[in-house]
Amino acid sequence: QVQLVESGGGLVQPGGSLRLSCAASGIIFSRYYLNWYRQVPGKQRELVASIHTSHSTHYEDSVKGRFTVSRDNAKNTCYLQMDNLQPEDTAVYYCNARWASDFWGQGTQVTVAS
Repeated sequence: QVQLVESGGGLVQPGGSLRLSCAASGIIFSRYYLNWYRQVPGKQRELVASIHTSHSTHYEDSVKGRFTVSRDNAKNTCYLQMDNLQPEDTAVYYCNARWASDFWGQGTQVTVAS
């Protein structure tokens, strides 16, 4: 059974940092393209950051220079380091693993507020 479990969300003040983790099981992790999405109620889920099997990365424009995606294939875990968080970063963040199939985590809430 495939599972993606996100953790690390929470409430943080503007300018603060959080590190999200996505622990995977049931897949050959190293073969999967890993993505972080976020969703605000009433809006479409948007792609925030991606990391390929080659460890090349891609970021949505609004998070470039603030967010860093990484992966540790030995631990079957993907990370999203989020620095200088702003209120507009408030959303539910989802981990996605994509290769032959598409798998999603349950999401973790990130709230940026003073």
